[in-house]
Amino acid sequence: MTDIRSNDVPGAAEETIWVEKESFIDSVPRGISMIFVFAVFVGVWQLSTSLGLVSPIILPTPGETLKDMIFVGKNLITGDYMLPALWITVKEVIYGFALAIFIGFSLGVLVGETAFGEKAIMPYLVAIDTMPKVAFAPLFVAWLGFGIESKVALAAFIATFPIVVGTAAGLHAADENSRMLFKTMGATRMQTLIKMKLPMGLPQIFTGLKIGAVGVMAGAITGEFLGGGKGFGELIRVAASQLNTPRVFSLILYLSLIGLALYASVTWTQRKVVFWHKDRVGATDV
Repeated sequence: MTDIRSNDVPGAAEETIWVEKESFIDSVPRGISMIFVFAVFVGVWQLSTSLGLVSPIILPTPGETLKDMIFVGKNLITGDYMLPALWITVKEVIYGFALAIFIGFSLGVLVGETAFGEKAIMPYLVAIDTMPKVAFAPLFVAWLGFGIESKVALAAFIATFPIVVGTAAGLHAADENSRMLFKTMGATRMQTLIKMKLPMGLPQIFTGLKIGAVGVMAGAITGEFLGGGKGFGELIRVAASQLNTPRVFSLILYLSLIGLALYASVTWTQRKVVFWHKDRVGATDV
C-alpha cells in the first residue's frame, strides 16, 4: 500500500490545511462598523420622531438631545452647578467599585480556596444576588443616612457578586498537572495560591471586574433616585419630574461615558497585567 503524504504531493499541504474563512461583516474595520451602527440607530430614532410614531414628550429628537448635551457640556466646563453634582456621582462610583473589589475578592478567595466557603458561604451569596437589589436601597438609607455612604454601599452591593464569581472561577482554573507539580515541589498552600492559582485565574478575575464595573454605575444612580442626594441621579430625577426629556437623555449619555471610562480602565489594566491572554469572546477594545 502506498502511503501518500502531504510532503510527497506539491500543493497537498495547502489543500489539507483547514482555514476558517472570514465573513464579509467580520472583515469590516471596527471603526466603520461602529459608525454604521450609530448612524442606523440615529436614523431610526429621527424617523420615529419625525413620523410622529412616538410623542416628543416621551422621546426627544436627536437634534434636541444634542443641543441639550452641548448645554450640559458647557455647564460642566464652566464649573457651574452640574460639575459638583457630577463629581459626587463619580466619587460614589469609584468608592463603590473599590469597596466591591475588596469584598468581592476576599469572598472569592474564601469560596474558591476553601470547601467551607464553597459549601456554606456561596449558597447565601447566590440567594442574596437573586433578590431585587433596588429593594435594598431604603435599607441602606436607613442604616447609613442620606449622604454618599448609602449610595456607595448600594453600588458596591450590586458590583460585588460578579467579582466573587470571577475570583472563585479563576482559582479553579488551574489544571491538575500544575497543582501536582507545586505539591511535589513542597509549596505551601499560600505559595500555591499566590504563585500559581492567582496568575492563572487572572482572566476570569478580570471578567468579574468588568461585569462589576458595568453594574456599579447603576447602583450609585439607583441610590440617588431612591435615597436622595446631590449627584447626577438627582438632576435626572428633577428633569424627569419636569418632563424635560432632552435633559434626561443628555445626562444619561454623560453618565454612560463615565461608565465606559471605568470599563475601559479595567480593560486597559487587564491588557497590561494579563498580556499573555487573548480575550476574544466578549472583548471590547476601548
